[in-house]
Amino acid sequence: MSDLSITLEDKYTRASGRVFLTGSQALVRLPLLQRQRDLAAGLNTAGFVSGYRGSPLGGVDQAYWAAKKILEPQHVVFQPGVNEDLAATAVWGAQQLNLFPGAKYDGVFGMWYGKGPGVDRCGDVFRHANAAGTSKHGGVLVIAGDDHNAKSSTLPHQTDHIFKAVMMPVLYPANVQEYLDYGLHGWAMSRYSGCWVALKALADTVETSASADIDPLSLQIVTPTDFELPEGGLNIRWPDDRHEQERRLLHFKLYAALAYARANNLNRVVIDSPAPRLGIITSGKSYLDVRQAFDELGIDDALAAEIGIRLYKVGMVWPLESEGVREFAEGLEEILVIEEKRQLIEYQLKEELYNWREDVRPRVIGKFDEKGEWASTPDNRGVVSHGEWLLPAAGELSVAQIARVIAARIDRFFTSARIQQRLALIEAKQKALAAPIVLAQRTPTFCSGCPHNTSTRVPEGSRAVAGIGCHYMVTWMDRKTATFTHMGGEGVPWVGQAPFTEEKHIFANLGDGTYFHSGLLAIRQSVAAGHPITYKILYNDAVAMTGGQPVDGTLTIPQMTRQLEGEGIERIVIVTDEPAKYAQVSGLATPGGKPIPIRHRDELDTVQRELREYPGISILIYDQTCATEKRRRRKRGRMADPARRVFINEAVCEGCGDCGVQSNCLSIVPVETEFGRKRQIDQSACNKDFSCLKGFCPSFVTIEGGQLKKPKAMDANEAIERHFAALPAPTLADTAKPFNILVTGVGGTGVVTIGALIGMAAHIDGKGVSVLDMTGLAQKFGAVYSHLRIADRPADIHAARIATGEADALIGGDLVVSAGNEAIAKTQAGKTRAVVNLAKTPTAEFTKNPDWQFPLDRMEQRIADSCEGSVLFLDAQALALKLMGDAIFANTFLLGVAWQQGLVPVSGAALDRAFELNGTAVDKNRRAFLWGRRAAFDLEAVRRFAQADNVVALPKSLDAMIAERVATLIDYQDAAYGERYRSLVARVRAAEQPLGSTSLTEAVARHYFKLLAIKDEYEVARLYTDPAFMTKIRDSFEGDFRLNFHLAPPLLAKIDHNTGHPKKQAYGPWMMRAFGLLAKLRFLRGGSFDIFGRTAERRMERQLITDYEADIALILERLDAGNADVATRLASLPEQIRGFGHVKAANVGKAEAQRALLRAALISAPAGSVAAAG
Repeated sequence: MSDLSITLEDKYTRASGRVFLTGSQALVRLPLLQRQRDLAAGLNTAGFVSGYRGSPLGGVDQAYWAAKKILEPQHVVFQPGVNEDLAATAVWGAQQLNLFPGAKYDGVFGMWYGKGPGVDRCGDVFRHANAAGTSKHGGVLVIAGDDHNAKSSTLPHQTDHIFKAVMMPVLYPANVQEYLDYGLHGWAMSRYSGCWVALKALADTVETSASADIDPLSLQIVTPTDFELPEGGLNIRWPDDRHEQERRLLHFKLYAALAYARANNLNRVVIDSPAPRLGIITSGKSYLDVRQAFDELGIDDALAAEIGIRLYKVGMVWPLESEGVREFAEGLEEILVIEEKRQLIEYQLKEELYNWREDVRPRVIGKFDEKGEWASTPDNRGVVSHGEWLLPAAGELSVAQIARVIAARIDRFFTSARIQQRLALIEAKQKALAAPIVLAQRTPTFCSGCPHNTSTRVPEGSRAVAGIGCHYMVTWMDRKTATFTHMGGEGVPWVGQAPFTEEKHIFANLGDGTYFHSGLLAIRQSVAAGHPITYKILYNDAVAMTGGQPVDGTLTIPQMTRQLEGEGIERIVIVTDEPAKYAQVSGLATPGGKPIPIRHRDELDTVQRELREYPGISILIYDQTCATEKRRRRKRGRMADPARRVFINEAVCEGCGDCGVQSNCLSIVPVETEFGRKRQIDQSACNKDFSCLKGFCPSFVTIEGGQLKKPKAMDANEAIERHFAALPAPTLADTAKPFNILVTGVGGTGVVTIGALIGMAAHIDGKGVSVLDMTGLAQKFGAVYSHLRIADRPADIHAARIATGEADALIGGDLVVSAGNEAIAKTQAGKTRAVVNLAKTPTAEFTKNPDWQFPLDRMEQRIADSCEGSVLFLDAQALALKLMGDAIFANTFLLGVAWQQGLVPVSGAALDRAFELNGTAVDKNRRAFLWGRRAAFDLEAVRRFAQADNVVALPKSLDAMIAERVATLIDYQDAAYGERYRSLVARVRAAEQPLGSTSLTEAVARHYFKLLAIKDEYEVARLYTDPAFMTKIRDSFEGDFRLNFHLAPPLLAKIDHNTGHPKKQAYGPWMMRAFGLLAKLRFLRGGSFDIFGRTAERRMERQLITDYEADIALILERLDAGNADVATRLASLPEQIRGFGHVKAANVGKAEAQRALLRAALISAPAGSVAAAG
């Protein structure tokens, strides 16, 4: 029965029952539950939460800020730390409250959060604070975010060994429910034992959404009766001798924690057998993976009992409670330890069982086979090696790996046809994926308009070292930036290199968030060493990598400059996209008694060249707001949105890609035309950075005033309603066992929202559901995956991640991600059905390679093969744009398609309520969903109504292509010019005809035209005065606007001293009149009064025509079947000659080198047997 009364606030306000929340939100609900339990026990306590963000805990602070109005009345204080160790110290301070007079509460329960590297840097604090202890009515939870596969980290990390080193008990929850349960147990254990208690959080659990029970008093906490506390207890005190702290920790506190774990059954047998032989011990995510592996192998509880399996789930992984382990191990022949990364449980288990008699002691294996980890027996070659890895410590463990190992251990003593059959399917899928196929990749990159696009550039002859955060991505870009450090060590490796190298200087990238966290200390170290280095501090006003949070404190540029001056820095330069604003800025430092220069970002290269010559430590502050944060603020009305947009005149564009080189912007997208690939601006993604205007090309126009003309949504009408009146209700998939849906897409396009909508709908329907969002660096245009699992009962869902070959449905919001190895691995022929968006969204590769081709057909085929043809392909973005007036509804449209096909097993009423709860464009999302349903029912009808029939324009015939170009050249110059073109093409066509091909003729028809139609000043003017230009402008914009044209006209343009090239300037609307006049003067072209024709560029272009005609003459002389391919390649070389000015000249140089090779290949071949015509 669906519960339509559910609200989004339930996760924090509902007193009892089930709520739908993420792991991060569970960490917010947790202190509210603890406060309620304490009040019920007669205690007046408060909560204190501090830490530092980082994936997989990157959204914890945002969740706490969002719940501020709920937390404050419950006396829960959230104060994020400047860095991790200072946050931990603050939590330590909360435990000292009752040591001093004035305490307003009986105690303060504390929570620290941070990712793995933060745990590393907190080792000293944790050691001291854990030794000191916790207050009687306080307690501390340490939430540690582990990134086992370095999805969002510079290295994989595993924190439990760090906690072991500081002697802190570690709890490991397996799901969202256990975040609540173990969290309450953790505080209770901490109060009882005096220990700080760690809670291990992985992306698979903390970034999962699921339904959980939240009755604050339902969890029964048992005080141990088999442990005697020492006199004075185990809690924090003062004064307190350090030796006494050590004795108390080693002799009592850890044993008290063990007693608590034992009394509360934190470690327990979950499957047993009357005749147990194989024991499996596991914890956390691995426990869920083991249960999923059982499902994959067809091992239910009955078969497990028949086999002789005993499964032990460990809730407290360190220290390992011994009595429960001994009871578990009794009677077993073998114990298989399944845990991620390096051994923790395995080593403790072996130590516990070491002194058992050999005849009763079970064999223990885990990471390695029977030979063991440290074996030193030589093989037949005399080479000493360890045992074989069974469950590798590197990378992540998968369900498939675990299933193979379990099946192999079972097969040693029990034969099951069912298990072997299921294992064969797993092995077949793994074999098929053994050689990954890379058709295209969504490599994370800087956002459109991101300041990093410019700030990370390095002048020729210099190199840089990377910083943490978004800076790190520059290491896989071609920007002369290599190596990185931990957070806060930026630039310091140079201190160890400089004395031993001939290099004199390097640049170091540093973000303002890192500067505030600990980066200032790195600068201080560099100042102390004195080796010349320039720190490039990006002040972008947000911690962009984890979601755009503010710096945890006050940090302005004037404060920063004064601080740096105080550190002894005497050379500081500010580079910004808005120099004028500094006229209103006061309080800047005056290092060396001189005012700080304010330079425009266009001068970045010059500034860097100046600073690298400075014989000391210099600072370049690059001031530009984070593009994503800027977009967010503009939407919320907190930042001015300039009424200015960029438009590219495709007719003028040469497709050279220089705009992409200058801006590194993914909002510049390709558009295929009859005259080749051009560029256009994706207005929906553009963040108005305007760096693309620096592309040396006259095709750029800025529109000032007015607004984008959004396509009108398709209005409901009688014809539509009548046609779809018979739209049937779908037959939804069965959820007696988990139904698995994989949603794929690109960061920032709403993939996570689709997963959340389905998850909430399943929760409303009362089903069990888990939603795991795998984002990593997705918000930087990377791949996003949402794993959804829906079942009748929550208990039937084990691992949140869909296992290999187990996706029942694929909702593909992006073709590239859907055809990638990670998504294909989840599909299975005969099982998976798919709905996939065909929109060709460019990847980061396009910013570097203007010729990058979208492998549409191959990606379609790969998906179709993996789903055995059970897939519907459609351009959801194009249809959403036509039907809804905005492509942003493409994913909701896809959701409607999938639901109508029965691939989303939730009720329509629940989905509709989920749209309401989401609260964003509710009616529009409902309509997009309905159109998606209709598309699943009758796609062709939807295309007709959308006037987007997807009729592929047939390629023009060769005759039509030639005729169109002849007509264009007549307009370009005159009839004689058109005849010159037609004549040469006709000769080539006659020569090629005996070969039975037209490839060479088509190449000449396209590329001879390209050379002849030189885009000189007259032609650019003609193309702008062509009515088609203003038609496209009016189709895209409305209201009162004016046009500015960004040009570098010869004879008028000044040389930019920063680049050495002509500098572009903006010319107003009057240029249209100038264009009209100039277009009429094209009869001067090539004559003695053609002043533009005298430039070196025009002379080069005329020579290119002459050279091309000579190349065609050579081809006609020697053409035969054996060299036709070489001839075609030579005739196609002008395709590479694109751009204007220095860009074109550089491309000509590259083409000339290839031309020489191809001509040599033709000349060295025997003369052709096919006579040249004419």
